[in-house]
Amino acid sequence: MKEQLQIMKRLMGYTRPYKKQFIGAIIAAGLLAAVNVLLPQVLQRYMDDYLSKMSATTAVIFAFGGLYAVGTVIKALFQFFQTFLFAMGAERGLEDVRRQLFKKLHSLGMRYFDQTPAGSIVSRVTNDTMTLTDFWNVILSVIVGLFSIISSFVTMYLLNAKIAMTVLAFLPVLLIAIWYYSHYSSKVYRHMREKLSELNTKLNESIEGIGIIQQFRQEKRIATEFEATNSEYLASRNAMIRTNSLLLSPIINLLYSLALVAVLWLFGLISLHSYVEAGVVYAFTTYTANFFNPMTNMMDSLSFFQDGVVAGSRIFRILDNTEYAPAQNPDASATIATGKIEFKHVSFAYDGVHEILHDISFVANPGETVALVGHTGSGKSSIINVMMRFYEFGTGQILIDDVDIHDYPIEELRAKLGLVLQDSFMFYGDVASNIRLFNTSITDEQVVAAAKFVQADRFIEKLPNQYHARVIEGGSQFSSGERQLLSFARTVVTNPKILVLDEATANIDTETESVIQEGLRRIRQGRTTIAIAHRLSTIKDANLILVLDAGRIIERGTHDELLAQQGRYYDMYRLQNGDVD
Repeated sequence: MKEQLQIMKRLMGYTRPYKKQFIGAIIAAGLLAAVNVLLPQVLQRYMDDYLSKMSATTAVIFAFGGLYAVGTVIKALFQFFQTFLFAMGAERGLEDVRRQLFKKLHSLGMRYFDQTPAGSIVSRVTNDTMTLTDFWNVILSVIVGLFSIISSFVTMYLLNAKIAMTVLAFLPVLLIAIWYYSHYSSKVYRHMREKLSELNTKLNESIEGIGIIQQFRQEKRIATEFEATNSEYLASRNAMIRTNSLLLSPIINLLYSLALVAVLWLFGLISLHSYVEAGVVYAFTTYTANFFNPMTNMMDSLSFFQDGVVAGSRIFRILDNTEYAPAQNPDASATIATGKIEFKHVSFAYDGVHEILHDISFVANPGETVALVGHTGSGKSSIINVMMRFYEFGTGQILIDDVDIHDYPIEELRAKLGLVLQDSFMFYGDVASNIRLFNTSITDEQVVAAAKFVQADRFIEKLPNQYHARVIEGGSQFSSGERQLLSFARTVVTNPKILVLDEATANIDTETESVIQEGLRRIRQGRTTIAIAHRLSTIKDANLILVLDAGRIIERGTHDELLAQQGRYYDMYRLQNGDVD
């Protein structure tokens, strides 16, 4: 219960900027409750003063009919303003939550995304945030209900205090039902949300891997796994339905029926020894309905309340996550001038416990190329990750131009370090926007020049609309080599001081590789380059080659020096060139 109250308090905080809309809705709800009190009294007065005495004239009938009609129109107007104002405030609050959540996701470190399935994240940003609208509507139904309950009870008390207290006696039973529902349903809804998240994860995974699934005929297995998760989600939904069916409207309807029986029975007892006006009985039964009907709406809304609380807790787990991207020093203001890179005894562990890099030290002087080679898992990409500030390293120091890397603003690092990955991601748009990455300060002339520099213009100019050719999701209409050329152009157009190549030619065929090798040499001119090499033939001219194994540098030197040592590099080179006994 304490956790629920804390979540409610935080969720309500998002409504504060739109308090005018919510206050307006509350005022409309109060006026609506007043109209609901007055309308039965109009009919009561008509019944007791005119109908029972058979003194109603045509003018009286039209007067009371018109008064009731006007009251009904006013009631409809108050209902409109109450619903409209509250809904507008809730939608804007929801937009703020989604915006803050999206911004938070882009501030989290790579470790968070390594550990959290993409489908789960999508579920929280879409499904969970949408649930908050229903949650805030619960607040409105509670406010409207309280106005109606209090005003109805006060009016009943003024009509007949004893019978009003009898109706009130049913309230403790209702409160017990609400407490039990709140306690039990939170578990049901939490389990349901978790299963929905798993369902989204399965769906996301199957869509992204559809090519592999079809290639290896995994459709049946994927369908079976999806059906199992879907069945578990259905079971959790069924549990929710059973809970709601038992503890929501049926309880209220039962209590209302019992209260109505008690009211009529008590009025019947009074009529045995005194006169009871029919209008009073009508008004009292109407107020009894007004007393319990809001409770029905409130109880029905409890399902949305619990769903909203669970969704809020899942959202806040992201917003409260401290797995931030590595932080720079608060007063970081250094700028990269020459591009010298130095690692001093750097160690790193992805989980903070099991080290992946051990005592890494090397220097890349301005304009030089340092190549990293080694088997899968040797630590090559980890060196890139800590240098690019995707992860925070443990011990040691990384220097750029003899300045600690923490003293550079992250914007400076992103502007001066150009990264080309093995897998090139293309955004939906056109070729030009994928090269400039929607940076409007980069001109069309610069885009064309960058494409020509890496010789990507050879295939771009054959496309319909050339640089304005449409790029579909992921750039799947291009070959892997063409996507990589676009990735090279994307990096070149920013004119970085330091070039980082993470097996950038691994997915390029031999013919395409020969085309871009000259372009790569030109890119590296005047730039410090750190290159992870899969094909050793591409880094023969590197100034320094580091051979890694299990996160340690086991050999270092130029291509010729390493071959002369006849060590690990020598064996790898012979294996790739087919020169083995």
